Amino acid sequence: MTKANNPELRSWITVPDDSDFPIQNIPFGIMKTNDGERHPATRIGNMVIDLSVLCDFGFFDDLGIPDLSVFYTPVLNDFIALGKNYWSAVRERISELFSIDNDALQGIEDAVKLVTRPVEEVEMMMPVYVGDYTDFYSSIEHATNVGKMFRDPDNALLPNWKHIPVAYHGRSSSIVISGVQIHRPKGQTLPAGAKEPVFGPTRLLDFELEVAFITGKKTTLGETISVDEAEDAIFGLVLFNDLSARDIQKWEYVPLGPFLSKNFGSVISPWIITLEALEPFRVKGPKQDPPVLPYLKYNGKKNFDINLEVYIKPENGEETRITRSNYKYLYWNMAQQLAHHTVNGCNINPGDMCASGTISGPTPDSYGSMLELTWRGEKPLKLKDGTERKFIQDNDTVIFRGYAENENVKIGFGESVVKILPAIK
Repeated sequence: MTKANNPELRSWITVPDDSDFPIQNIPFGIMKTNDGERHPATRIGNMVIDLSVLCDFGFFDDLGIPDLSVFYTPVLNDFIALGKNYWSAVRERISELFSIDNDALQGIEDAVKLVTRPVEEVEMMMPVYVGDYTDFYSSIEHATNVGKMFRDPDNALLPNWKHIPVAYHGRSSSIVISGVQIHRPKGQTLPAGAKEPVFGPTRLLDFELEVAFITGKKTTLGETISVDEAEDAIFGLVLFNDLSARDIQKWEYVPLGPFLSKNFGSVISPWIITLEALEPFRVKGPKQDPPVLPYLKYNGKKNFDINLEVYIKPENGEETRITRSNYKYLYWNMAQQLAHHTVNGCNINPGDMCASGTISGPTPDSYGSMLELTWRGEKPLKLKDGTERKFIQDNDTVIFRGYAENENVKIGFGESVVKILPAIK
């Protein structure tokens, strides 16, 4: 067991009960202070820890890091590019410094004031520059539900689905941080019974409950990453809300797939949770039948037991949880996704983002989109204020939460939050 994962560890920073961020988590993100500076950071409890100040005090000097400037950059890409051994060493050092019995930092009052800031005093920014973004389609429950709705209920999955991790390349520039407000998108749709399309705001705005992994390795064109190597090339995970305009999507997706229906905004949680922190929550994935080709075969537990929840909060109203799913349901795991992504020689860079695709569970209350939860709007959801939802309405706020938990520790992701504003006229 990694020392930083020891469930017996306690921090001299107060950690509220049921916090997403105990000392065993140590996520990575980018904070912006009141002076406008952006620095790499981590979080314990409700305190954000400025890694640039820890570096100023020399706490990373003996880790053999080739370039300490990585702790002063406005995104984490350079830090991520150091590789897994350095990520682990930095996480271990942070764990040591903030453990309750360690006086190296807590005994220097002036240093503590500079290093730590209450979470409400900082603004969290995009943690990485996302050069490329790929969206997978890896939940068999979701793919089956969509196939039943729009194709042949008896043959819901397309012939290739159980043989390859299906995916498409999306727009990276519109991936934004939690808290950003997004206007309802506009585009072409084909009304029921019409022969010609019309233009206007989407009527069927949806979320997609996803988790994305951040790549942590640079490869050259032609280089591949095997299933066995994949996790060493993944830095960590974030919650990912892939907003979707279903009526625009239905009209545009043939023959090349989604375009305007998906590229107007995807919202991530600000803290990247490392695979190392999630190590205690490994589980077996679903049985893959028929057997996959040799380059996609793997050994061991490659899925993770991460609870995923979605809430809708109407303007001036109370939030209502509308679904509870789990990352463990994915048919294709992240190692297979990355191996398939690179098997043709496609090169990757630190900070690239690969989303899981909508994560639906086996029961109707665990579906990962409004499309499924309301079954194309045929079964509206009732919120706590008595109103109903077939799809997302203007001024609704959509909240994602995620956490892994066992009898010893809870490792949380925080939130991915977005408010939907009316379409721009």
